[in-house]
Amino acid sequence: MPNAVIEEARHLFSGEQNLSFTERSLSVVGGLALAALAAKPRPNMWLSVAVLIAGSALAIRGATGHCSVKAMVTDGTARQA
Repeated sequence: MPNAVIEEARHLFSGEQNLSFTERSLSVVGGLALAALAAKPRPNMWLSVAVLIAGSALAIRGATGHCSVKAMVTDGTARQA
């Protein structure tokens, strides 16, 4: 079971790089800032968890240089043109 989760994560974050250096840098910095904000204790624990997940996703996006959402939007635009 853990191997299946790892393979799914690899598939999710694989693909060619489709982010510029600026996008990658801003994603890493913003993701780490959100993760740091999530570390502060809050009355609503679920808000902290949501912010931590969003920050982690942004940091991973920047580290890998691949954004699945951007790839889908770009591919969809190219097909319509």
